[in-house]
Amino acid sequence: QLQLVESGGDLVQPGGSLRLSCAASGFTLDYYAIGWFRQAPGKEREGVSCISSYDGSTYYADSVKGRFTIPNDNAKNTVYLQMSSLHPDDAAVYYCAAPDSYSNCPIAASAMAYWGKGTLVTVSS
Repeated sequence: QLQLVESGGDLVQPGGSLRLSCAASGFTLDYYAIGWFRQAPGKEREGVSCISSYDGSTYYADSVKGRFTIPNDNAKNTVYLQMSSLHPDDAAVYYCAAPDSYSNCPIAASAMAYWGKGTLVTVSS
C-alpha cells in the first residue's frame, strides 16, 4: 500500500528557509508524480508545486515561483519542497499527494489518490 509521510515543518522567521520532505513507501517515485499542497486557516487548499519524476516536469504556483523548488532524491524515494524567502502568507499545513496512475503536472487535488497527514509550517517573528 502506498504511503506518504511529510516532515520538516517548523517555526521560521520571515525571510528564512525551510526544507520539507515527502517520503514514499510502497511504490517507486521514479515513475510517479508528487504534488505539494497547503492549507492555511480560513483558506482553501491550494496547489503549491508538483514534479513528474518520470519526465522531470515541474509546476509552481505563481505565489511561490522563484522562492520554492521541488528537488527529488530517487535513491531515498523522497521528494522535497525547498522553501526560501518565506512570507507570513506561506504559513500553513503542507501536504504531499500522489495520483494512482500516470498524470502530468500540474495535478488537481481532486485527482490525487494518496495523501500524507501534513506538516505544519509557521512563519512568524
